[in-house]
Amino acid sequence: MNYILFGDQTRNHLLPFTFTRPIADIRLGILTIREKWEKMLNAKTSTLTEEYLNVKFPLVKEADNILINSSILPDEILIKEIHELSPNQTLITGETIIALRLKEEDIENLDWSLIDSIAPLQTKSEIKKVNFLWDLIEMNEDAILSDYQLLTHKRRSQPIPDTVKVSAPEKVFIEEGVILEHVIINATEGPVYIGKNAQIMDGAILRGPISIGEDTKIRMGAKIYGATSIGPHCKVGGEVSHTIIFGYTNKAHDGFLGHSVIGEWCNLGADTNTSNLKNSYESVRLWDYQEESFVKTELQFCGTFMGDHSKCGINTMFNTGTVVGVGAQIFGAGFMRNFIPSFSWGSVSGFSVHNIDKSITIAKRVFARRNLEFTETDEAIHRYVYEQTLSYRNV
Repeated sequence: MNYILFGDQTRNHLLPFTFTRPIADIRLGILTIREKWEKMLNAKTSTLTEEYLNVKFPLVKEADNILINSSILPDEILIKEIHELSPNQTLITGETIIALRLKEEDIENLDWSLIDSIAPLQTKSEIKKVNFLWDLIEMNEDAILSDYQLLTHKRRSQPIPDTVKVSAPEKVFIEEGVILEHVIINATEGPVYIGKNAQIMDGAILRGPISIGEDTKIRMGAKIYGATSIGPHCKVGGEVSHTIIFGYTNKAHDGFLGHSVIGEWCNLGADTNTSNLKNSYESVRLWDYQEESFVKTELQFCGTFMGDHSKCGINTMFNTGTVVGVGAQIFGAGFMRNFIPSFSWGSVSGFSVHNIDKSITIAKRVFARRNLEFTETDEAIHRYVYEQTLSYRNV
């Protein structure tokens, strides 16, 4: 069977992260949504996504295909129900399609009358669906717990070094190649997962549930609270709480990052701080690209959501409930505005447009530092997002 992950209208609510990736490649918990589905299906997946992302995330079609809604998280019930689908049948929850089984020729030109002729299968699962940016924060703790079970089932952790002070060691899992000495780990309130070749430096304090990605470095004296997920190839220091960092991002110095989601290839300057609670204790409003306005989150704690390739200088201060687009360059004193469009350059005193060629040059340099190539495909996506977000920079 061939499995294809598709996005629904949720995609626009999850911008800026879905400017540069399908919904499936958003990190939630230890794994991305795609990695969860592939591990549970025991199969590779491709993606039905926006045309400009197709080269980097190609669609693979075969004679028999099952399309799966990538804004929905998998569980054992869903996996069983998906395997039971008949040709042209859908698996649904209410009016939302979870999955549908189609022949290759039917994928591009859906014949809904044919699909409607077969009674849909109503799921028995208690669906977990990502609908809005703040859902990533709200759902991350449960996602860490389920991913931890998925990744560690019937496996044995590497030994915990004698220099590590640990509570609830049975809920700590260390992959091969990890370096950690003179570290404090408290897993009494949730598991702690540390990926391959990660390094936890002296004096760092980890309090679960948290995950540290492959080849990530946690700097000396860092304080990492649950529920936090740090992706691969990051450098993280200071104080972090209830946050997701996708990967290849640096927050190497002191400063507080709370109830936030940070994309790939970002850099937070020393002493950058995010406010995650209003002085009035009111619920936070957050920019929503679909609505093109600020919407109520009903959350009291809500920090910063930063798209890929955005960077901020030292001592940057982000307001409660801030959305930063792709490729922004932010610097200067004072609290920043709550919505900073993609490819903006500036500070509290004002923003101008970040030159696209200069942005691409910076991206190439950053990739080269990790011995990676910023490809022509990456550049094409970068330029497309630049053009598509022009109207926001004129606001």
